Amino acid sequence: MDWLDLSLYLLIYSFLGWCTEVLYYAVAMRKFCNRGFLTMPFLLSYGAAFDCMILALPALTGRYWLQFLFTLVVVSVMESLADHFNRRLGPKVHWGGARSRVLTGDWKGLAASLGVASACFAVYLVIHPLLLALTVPIPALLKRGVVWTLFALMAADFVGVVYTLRTGGVQAYERREARSSEGRIAGKMTAAVWRRLQRAYPGIREMAPEEQGAYPFAQGVCMDKLVWVFLSSALLGDIIETFWCGLVNGQWMNRSSVLYGPFSFVWGLGAVVLTITLQRLAQRDSFFVFAAGFVIGGSYEYLCSVFTEWVFGTVFWDYSHMPLNIGGRTNVLFCFFWGVLAVVWIKGVYPFMSRAIEKIPALAGKAATWAVVLVMMCNGLLTCAAMLRYSARPLQPEPANNFEAFLDRQYDDRYVEHRWPNMIVTDKSE
Repeated sequence: MDWLDLSLYLLIYSFLGWCTEVLYYAVAMRKFCNRGFLTMPFLLSYGAAFDCMILALPALTGRYWLQFLFTLVVVSVMESLADHFNRRLGPKVHWGGARSRVLTGDWKGLAASLGVASACFAVYLVIHPLLLALTVPIPALLKRGVVWTLFALMAADFVGVVYTLRTGGVQAYERREARSSEGRIAGKMTAAVWRRLQRAYPGIREMAPEEQGAYPFAQGVCMDKLVWVFLSSALLGDIIETFWCGLVNGQWMNRSSVLYGPFSFVWGLGAVVLTITLQRLAQRDSFFVFAAGFVIGGSYEYLCSVFTEWVFGTVFWDYSHMPLNIGGRTNVLFCFFWGVLAVVWIKGVYPFMSRAIEKIPALAGKAATWAVVLVMMCNGLLTCAAMLRYSARPLQPEPANNFEAFLDRQYDDRYVEHRWPNMIVTDKSE
């Protein structure tokens, strides 16, 4: 399974998810409605969830209850993440009632999650093998053409929707429609997008000026705040893991995910995922937060292990020697720790961290945020390149270009093995 096949399945299942939502809405409300954020017939949360399932579920073959549990978590988290980021793209728009049906902390949300997950799991078991048989014979050139064409159209669609959300509400679109009679194509297009969004998101409206107010830096769960949550948690996670391995296992070693700096991306991304998915449970009893963290955290750790093995051909942790492990990628004990961590994070650490971040001056905060994003992206990309070259070096000792020569010179095998002493190269990369 390569990136081209995953991209194709992302598109296929995004389309099938869109069709299912439209059909459900037509039966329930007796009218057609495009339920997607995009104008094109795609719901990317379904496609992303199925890609995760395609990567992870084969390792759990025969353990159907674990496969279903993983499906439940992935589908719920993907819909919650999609709902969150959709709303953040329109900061001056009030979205009305809750769009996401999952992770609401009540029995209705749980029933909705179980229903959606059951349908997705059934599709994976019954429909996916047929799609696999149909898509394998398709020439790679045709796949590549379809994927890149649709991605380009989706990117243009996304830009149009975001532009619509950020440039006006009902009155602004009425003015655009009035000018559209003079030949303003952009006015017609944005008005059409706004009308579609009103049908897909009942209650959506432009916020009044007094509702918008003067916001402090990084108010709410926004992108600026998530950047600092990621950075702080990546640093704290690296420190915690280093001391845990040193004190418990007697092995003091580097636990960073990147070439430069003590940052564990697994912990940083985990904090972001817990923040977004569990924020609705912040006021609920700690048991609900613990249960959600137990399942989401364990699934997240499992998926991170699958990702690093699939992309880099490496394994950074292996729990096969521990009891109650799940494919060696996670285990019940660490899932318990994830549950405890979720309670501590949502009830104690995150509220304190959130208030501290919001006290940063707005201008300095924006500049520092973009600087952090740029530095960490370069750090992450260079790390990926060094890992990929390390995995490929046994088969291709001689560098193919100047960049590979630089990687061989700057990050040779001894450097990489010293930086990540617990990393294991799998047979896949050999």
